[in-house]
Amino acid sequence: MLLDIYTDVLGYLFWILFFIAMLSPWLSMRSLQHARLRLIAFMERKYGSRVITMIHRQEKIGLLGVPIYRYIDIEDSEAIIRAIRTTPPNTPIMLILHTPGGLVLAASQIAKALKAHPAKKVVVVPHYAMSGGTLIALAADEIVMDPNAVLGPLDPQLGGPGGIYLPAPSILKAVEVKGKDKVDDQTLILADMAEKAINQVKELVIELVKDKVGEERAGYIADRLVGGYYTHDYPITVGHLKEMGLKVSTEVPMEVYELMTLYPQARTNRPGIEYLPYPTIPRPTARETRSEIFPS
Repeated sequence: MLLDIYTDVLGYLFWILFFIAMLSPWLSMRSLQHARLRLIAFMERKYGSRVITMIHRQEKIGLLGVPIYRYIDIEDSEAIIRAIRTTPPNTPIMLILHTPGGLVLAASQIAKALKAHPAKKVVVVPHYAMSGGTLIALAADEIVMDPNAVLGPLDPQLGGPGGIYLPAPSILKAVEVKGKDKVDDQTLILADMAEKAINQVKELVIELVKDKVGEERAGYIADRLVGGYYTHDYPITVGHLKEMGLKVSTEVPMEVYELMTLYPQARTNRPGIEYLPYPTIPRPTARETRSEIFPS
């Protein structure tokens, strides 16, 4: 009789622990989402702007904590365009951007929608915004970056033989070096696509920045970012961007760093980075005003 009771208790404990294991990741994610929304609401009140985030981190979700890799896709463009459309015309937008890049179509849609918003647009980059993220940043009236944050080149990447992606400027360079009569038809087709892709992205970059820097400087920026001057993963720093003539500030709002901590990166098997967590987040002094933290 006593053995049966112990067996039943163990059985109940097993199922209780099983349900807790199932619900725990969901409850944890819900808690993070609520914390993010509370902080975003606070930022909107403090800075008088509509705050929109596009933060692509590898997050653990689901029962087994399976990492999900994110990049700019059509769903992102739909969501952000909806957020921009529902923002009142006289309300500034602060877009917090953290992304490795993604689809040119999606990024260009977001960039054009952001550009068209009548009020001031500020893109904040706390760590990096590569490729398509750079395109979106160029649509802003002002780019606000951490002093160590980077953007990335915009040279189009085309699918080549074997499923590998090839930079469009390098395809044209290869045909130029070998000569059109010494490459196969597939390479010639790729070269034609590469030339069109480069011209299209250059035109878009010029459209996004010419009202801020002028037509001639816009052409220079487009050629620098799109024409193959850098490799696709080259980090373009604040100094590079200022040299190009773009308006860049390094006064990132303190709350942005706090918000990034609410998007935890999935754990890996690599050795961890350890340090004493002090100070955890830079804090403004009592003398710092709203304009000093986030200049207009």
